[in-house]
Amino acid sequence: MLLSVDRPIPAQRIAEALGAIGMEVDEQGIGQAVDALNVAYDETGRSFRIEPVAAGYRFMTRAEHAPAIAAFQKARSTGRLSRAGLESLAIVAYEQPITRAKLESIRGVACGEVLRTLIDRKLITIKGRAEELGRPMLYGTTRQFLDAFGLSSIKDLPSVEELRKAHEQGDSP
Repeated sequence: MLLSVDRPIPAQRIAEALGAIGMEVDEQGIGQAVDALNVAYDETGRSFRIEPVAAGYRFMTRAEHAPAIAAFQKARSTGRLSRAGLESLAIVAYEQPITRAKLESIRGVACGEVLRTLIDRKLITIKGRAEELGRPMLYGTTRQFLDAFGLSSIKDLPSVEELRKAHEQGDSP
């Protein structure tokens, strides 16, 4: 099942599909099976693992093989976000839910077009409306954001302090 889709599959959906062919297994059993498969993949030196991502499971290439994969795909320019897009996405991820006005006050520039691009790429979505004058829209990240960055949940983002230390040590731009 995991090989046939390009998105994470929740354990419940895997269990339901297996139940349809007479294999009764619960979500805990799916987790145990994934753990057993990952042990076998580790023992045989596979270049991939099954990882929990965006409330589901997905095959993921091991980090040490990322340069080869990137070279193979040549990092399509259409898939890259601009610096403004990445900055805005980071602010939304850490401050969500956030209004456009607050995002613009943090960045110091208008962000309408950047927000539209992030919504078009399904990295952010409208989460509701703020309880303030004019009822502005609130933006937050999506499951596709989690999937794109290999996160299980928004809690997996590095803390601001971790980012600050990495920057001070020269580990990040």
